[in-house]
Amino acid sequence: MSQLKIRQVKSTIGGTSSQRNSLRSLGLKRIGDEVVREDRPEVRGMVNTVSHLVTVEEVD
Repeated sequence: MSQLKIRQVKSTIGGTSSQRNSLRSLGLKRIGDEVVREDRPEVRGMVNTVSHLVTVEEVD
């Protein structure tokens, strides 16, 4: 299964609680944080919720 490298590039200030919760569940706490997660539907859904705050790359 492939993996996704997710990096937070914008702040959560002014965001909704579901956006903040999604970032926290992904493991992102501050701008510049980067995590690698498996490409699963649950992770894709959280990334979709905060797509304007993060950048996503596929990693093999």
